[in-house]
Amino acid sequence: MGRYKKLKTNNYKYYDLMMAAFVTVLIAANIIGPAKISQLDLPIFGVITFGAGVLFFPISFIFGDILTEVYGYAASRRIIWTGFAGLAFASLMAWIVVALPPAPFWKNQEVYEIAFGSAWRVALAGLIAFAAGEFVNSFVMAKMKIWTNGKYLWTRTIGSTIFGQGVDSILFYPLAFYNSGVIPNDKLMLVVVAQFLAKTGVEVVFTPITYKIIKFLKAKEKIDFYDTKTNFNPFNLKM
Repeated sequence: MGRYKKLKTNNYKYYDLMMAAFVTVLIAANIIGPAKISQLDLPIFGVITFGAGVLFFPISFIFGDILTEVYGYAASRRIIWTGFAGLAFASLMAWIVVALPPAPFWKNQEVYEIAFGSAWRVALAGLIAFAAGEFVNSFVMAKMKIWTNGKYLWTRTIGSTIFGQGVDSILFYPLAFYNSGVIPNDKLMLVVVAQFLAKTGVEVVFTPITYKIIKFLKAKEKIDFYDTKTNFNPFNLKM
């Protein structure tokens, strides 16, 4: 099984599939999820209010863990930028479509704006937070794999998510909502902490599934990449 050899993604059967899945989850979670605010009355925790996207956005970090663990940081880096480009295009498309004047007989413009009309500030904050969080997540995952010599996978998946989701949440909410009037400034940190805990909780719940996918990919692809000689510059797209 390859540990240190130079990665050529065209030699692997599931790399492109993982890329497609990652980008799909990322775009869907950011375009569909944020428009709905949900509320659940849970037996122990009581009434919890949250953005519906919080249930699905962490899956992109799970994909990031899987990609880094199996294929290495450089392969994950390429997919992160692919996801960034896809999300940027989807956000731009949504903005243009919402901005186009509706036909006089079409009465759904207001509903459409609520669903897809995220302000440019929110969209930009999302892009910045996503890129920073994903790169931190992948970097920590790769470094911890070396430090642990490939052991204790759960410490890497959860540990990298704590750092990655922490950066994502700390950047996104202040950039998107500080002095916006949508969320009071004195409540921003409460929202950051709540969203961080919820997203990290999703990672913990998915840990057994993450284990199975990583085991499957390593066996099928015959690779277990260690980033001992990797250039961790996020802007270097060389494999």
